[in-house]
Amino acid sequence: MNKKLSKDAYGGIAGKDYVPYISSGSKSGGNAAVLTIGIILAVLFAASTAYSGMKSGLTVAAGIPGSIIGSVFIAIFAKQKGILGKNLVQGMSSGGESIASGMIFVLPAIILIGSKVSFFEGFVVGVGGVLFGIGVASLVYNYLIVEEHGKLMYPESMAISETLVASEGAKESVKYMGIGFGIGGIITVFTSSFLNVANNVISYVNESFYKWKFEVEANPLLLGIGFIVGIDVSLTMFAGSILSNFAVTPLIGYFVSLGKGGATVWNNSHVALNAMQVKHIAGSYVKYIGAGMMLSGGFIGAIKLIPTIVSSIKETLGVKSSKGSGSSSAENLILFGGIIIGFIGGFMISGGNILMAITASILSLVLSLLFVIVAGRLTGTIGTSNLPVSGMTIASIVIVTLLFVTMGWKNPGNNRSLLLFGTFIVTAISAAGGYCQSQKVTFIVGGDKNEMQKYFAIAGIVGAAVVTGVIMLLSSQLAMTGDNVPFALPQANLMSTLTGGIMSGSLPWVMIIVGIVMGFTLFLLKLPVMTIAIGFYLPISTNAIILIGAFVRLFVEKTSKTEKQKEARVSNGVSLSSGLVAGGSIIGLVGIILQVTNVIKIGEPSGFAASNGMGYVILAALIIASIIPIMKSKEKNAK
Repeated sequence: MNKKLSKDAYGGIAGKDYVPYISSGSKSGGNAAVLTIGIILAVLFAASTAYSGMKSGLTVAAGIPGSIIGSVFIAIFAKQKGILGKNLVQGMSSGGESIASGMIFVLPAIILIGSKVSFFEGFVVGVGGVLFGIGVASLVYNYLIVEEHGKLMYPESMAISETLVASEGAKESVKYMGIGFGIGGIITVFTSSFLNVANNVISYVNESFYKWKFEVEANPLLLGIGFIVGIDVSLTMFAGSILSNFAVTPLIGYFVSLGKGGATVWNNSHVALNAMQVKHIAGSYVKYIGAGMMLSGGFIGAIKLIPTIVSSIKETLGVKSSKGSGSSSAENLILFGGIIIGFIGGFMISGGNILMAITASILSLVLSLLFVIVAGRLTGTIGTSNLPVSGMTIASIVIVTLLFVTMGWKNPGNNRSLLLFGTFIVTAISAAGGYCQSQKVTFIVGGDKNEMQKYFAIAGIVGAAVVTGVIMLLSSQLAMTGDNVPFALPQANLMSTLTGGIMSGSLPWVMIIVGIVMGFTLFLLKLPVMTIAIGFYLPISTNAIILIGAFVRLFVEKTSKTEKQKEARVSNGVSLSSGLVAGGSIIGLVGIILQVTNVIKIGEPSGFAASNGMGYVILAALIIASIIPIMKSKEKNAK
């Protein structure tokens, strides 16, 4: 057996002729131990992604960290299953993460509109989306994975495959993930997410003639995300924050300060226009401009997908069935299960409105079918981390909203139903992306595609339960408004603003249109609209620490003397950063559980512990504690 993938794994040969890494013997990698490990990691990554994604607006793909952690656990508990067992575990890790990445876009919006969702409703809608996404993606498996081998590169799948093949080095990566988890966990325990005995936000606000705000949150999970996504994305997001906090906010503040009379803020009659503080400008005006920018970015992304949609459907329909490409009974069962559960969920969430249940369910299934195929193809081109889920979801939500408005279903209860239909759609899209990525890895290493399908479906169902539970647990914090809310929820805020505003007719269209025009201008300048828009919308404290994380990576790269040393440091840095994200989010979630159950009482920092000085101390400790292990890794890894 070779210790690396053959060049044929990357193309140059027809998919039907490709010889996988494991080319003989049993194709099964599963047993009770593998399934148990996979479920544990699916829970871990679903909870971590839900927490960190709602806080930052960004999510981290779980395939590579899942393969690293899984390699160690498989070596301990199921060594005989080898790389095929490790593959199933990474697939289940991706399953939990991808479902969370989708559901947090829409489901929390129900809380933001002042409504409630039961665990059963969220779970049923999520499971329906999972099964339908997997089922439809399975129908086009042969086209996407086999026939397009070498044409659709599946970059993240190839990286995961290489990680699995080189899994003898997994213990080193797990060590760095453990260090990161420890750093993230310790800092989180003492800050606002847990005991809240030390301030970790450095804040400067100017309320005079030129109104502005600059903040940095010394948060380990956000620094880890910054290291992973790199300098380009981080700088682009921070550019959005600069535009928001140092251009638009001061400009609005200047003009309203000239106002006379008793005019008040449009959505807050208790605040006079000429007396607005920075937080009022941000919450009542800048927020909606940012929503318009994200809406513009979503529609531009959806329009750019039209050629891909057309070609994907044409090529999919034109592909002739080849040997071994027929649908299995399991595939059909999963697909029909998704359709049936989708309709059951539709009737359950429609409040007894049979016409709504039927029409909205059919429309949701059609839109999901369309975008699942697109998601599978785009995953093969740009990977799941860059999958334009936002754009596809916004386009779908707007179409469903227009149906509701046309039918006269405009009250808050109807909006709640609409958002649950949207949750089904976004979950199907996200599940399909993660599923296609995992199936490509299975094809490359030589596993059983039907086995991966079953294990991924189990992980997806587990992920739907975990994410719904996390959202319900955090519901009181997600509903908070005003300055310094604990969870930014940029995508969910957009969904609630968009649907609620269209249905009630109260959308502040001037600000939305300004944001749309700004987004279109960025598009004409060939700039990444959605990335800048999310940066514009998110608190500058979030974007600043993400940028610092990217600067840490840049420092590590620039101080490396050789290419091998840089590669080793960055690899260990990504592992450590994955640990920071996991530690910060999981320990933060544990802290909230302990607070809700009254096991611990949240404190209130005072004196120096409440000052900017403490924020600087925590930030410096976080940066130093993250850099030192990465820099020390050079002697062992550089060759």
